[in-house]
Amino acid sequence: MKALPPADLTASLEGLGRNEWRARLAGIARARGAFRELGGDHFAAYVAGGETLLVTFETQAGIQGLTEEGQPMGWRMVREEGWSHLCIVSEGDTWFRDAAVYEYVDELIDEGFFEAFEQVLFFGAGPCAYAACAFSVAAPGALVLAIQPQATLNPELTEWDERFREMRRLDFTSRYGYAPDMLDACAHAWVLYDPVERLDAMHAALFARPNVTLLRLRHMGAALQGSLLRMGMLHTLLRLASQERLEPRVFATLYRRRRRYPPYLRNLLSSLEAEGREVLIQALCRNVTSRMNLPRFRRRLQDAAGRSIPDGAPMRRAMDQLD
Repeated sequence: MKALPPADLTASLEGLGRNEWRARLAGIARARGAFRELGGDHFAAYVAGGETLLVTFETQAGIQGLTEEGQPMGWRMVREEGWSHLCIVSEGDTWFRDAAVYEYVDELIDEGFFEAFEQVLFFGAGPCAYAACAFSVAAPGALVLAIQPQATLNPELTEWDERFREMRRLDFTSRYGYAPDMLDACAHAWVLYDPVERLDAMHAALFARPNVTLLRLRHMGAALQGSLLRMGMLHTLLRLASQERLEPRVFATLYRRRRRYPPYLRNLLSSLEAEGREVLIQALCRNVTSRMNLPRFRRRLQDAAGRSIPDGAPMRRAMDQLD
């Protein structure tokens, strides 16, 4: 493999083995800013840029699996927007409950690192969204974009969430512990979730605060970050959040892209079928087959050929319900 310039943020890290990937990323970060190991399960990579700092919490597997270049989420924003980027990475889902991470963030606070920027935006998804919310308290006045965050895994508060039972041994009661409370110091936070995913919705409800906007992505499923990336929405959401323009109306307009996203359409169809809502099913299938080549929807219309399919105003009203 031909060696790439160590400071090249356009260099693809896709397909590299774990150790080579980490070594290449560390070399780029050191050349452009800083790199630091944080115990055995975490590291931090900083790329210097402009006066907006994006702080992302990510897993190594997520970085290598979700992006075409195998790069941290923020490198595109560094290239396109001129932002600075601090990426704190975990080996697996740790919820970043590690003394080495606390000490690193404490050190950044003591050095006035966050105060050097005009604006700070924290981002994460799932366990990383928990961390983005929890550690945002380190930069009072920051902005936060969190996708499907857990509020805590402390069983005294969230014993109803059985998904992560093995992680309840982690300490969620000490410093940077209960994520919703850590948002009290932020300027604004946006929490994205699918209300159909019951446990995600229950966690999202715990984040309700005057300075938090809850944005619902109904029928989008349990892997929102990947869907937002595939729809080309995630980086736009980061830009809007940085401009404090991610209002529900603006989000609703952007989210219309779901109408062209097959996984969403299939989830919606499955939900309607489970409820037996034939008028809406046929309205959806007609609309989708008029725009896209999705065999499941075409077959569903063919299956309904012998049924009375409404036209005109009833069909339009049905489509309004799907919007």
